[in-house]
Amino acid sequence: MVRSPAVVRARRTQEERSAETRAKLLDATIECLVEYGYAGTTTPRVAAKAGVTRGAQVHHFPSKADLVTAAVRHLATKRAEEAIRELSKALGAEDALSRGLDLLWEIHQGPLFVAAVELWVAARTDPELAGHVAQVEKVVTTNVTALGSTIVPGVAEDVVRDFTFTAMDTMRGILVSNYVHSDRSRVDRQWRRVRAQLLRLAKAEIVAAGEGTAAIG
Repeated sequence: MVRSPAVVRARRTQEERSAETRAKLLDATIECLVEYGYAGTTTPRVAAKAGVTRGAQVHHFPSKADLVTAAVRHLATKRAEEAIRELSKALGAEDALSRGLDLLWEIHQGPLFVAAVELWVAARTDPELAGHVAQVEKVVTTNVTALGSTIVPGVAEDVVRDFTFTAMDTMRGILVSNYVHSDRSRVDRQWRRVRAQLLRLAKAEIVAAGEGTAAIG
């Protein structure tokens, strides 16, 4: 049976509406993770923040586990896109590496990182969630490392990868450890100190690898 163009258009519109509802629920889940934490991210609260009915929420995501699992994947995409968008600004800069470090630090200031931390903590006692979160981190770090290789072209991939992981681990440690402090200047002081050390490390690693020091800044 051949459907009329009108029927095809109606079906496409329904699919678009369904996709829009899902996107609202996933964005609302991330917002709830940031605002209320993992324990406070309940399905009724997510539905209310998304502006959809509980019935619509249950239709798309029958349980909190279904919702959070999908949100984890959604978060991976958004974090990877943000990393690519921001780090691309350093391409071609004379001080590309130092510029890239600053942009990577800025990425870790936003709500997506806070949502990720909430999921990391919850995953400690939830093996199923831990598996999904691990996939998120793989997507994010793979994209960041790949872009890092374009920021400092000519440097061996393993050197870029190791430096990127070291930088990200350090940034995350600073930010998480400062969640108990309200003094923003403390975080800024720590970052300035660590940033200088990371740049010295990068220079030493690149020189040791015989890659030169261009674009370190």
